[in-house]
Amino acid sequence: MAFGILTCNPIIDCGLLAWFLAQLIKVVLDVVLLRKLDLRRFFSSGGMPSSHSALVLACTTAIGRLYGFEGPLFALSVILSAIVMYDACNVRRSAGDTARLVNQLLEHVERLTAEDFAENLREVMGHTPLQVLMGALLGFGVGLLV
Repeated sequence: MAFGILTCNPIIDCGLLAWFLAQLIKVVLDVVLLRKLDLRRFFSSGGMPSSHSALVLACTTAIGRLYGFEGPLFALSVILSAIVMYDACNVRRSAGDTARLVNQLLEHVERLTAEDFAENLREVMGHTPLQVLMGALLGFGVGLLV
């Protein structure tokens, strides 16, 4: 498969393809499981599979295949991928849990209601470990295509 067509950089193109496929899978899963076509889902974060994990693992795998798995570029890519996936699974998930609790509190406070705010806080921000793993596997597979 020829990469480097979209951006003239095969690493970036590989990452973009993995992100695109992950987002497309989310839309398809919503259609199949929820019987609902919501194209806005294509540009949202959260859900199965993690597009963040797919993107960084595709880039990391492509770097390893093109430049070697023992060099500093691959090592840096692995470390940054691990940080992104940790953040997707833990930090962003905690922020989503906090948003959910705040939204529940707003429903039960007498003087302060959800209508006092333009909109509720966004609750789906992070990923489960399974979503991160599936995104990582998708990215790894796309990265092998380089």
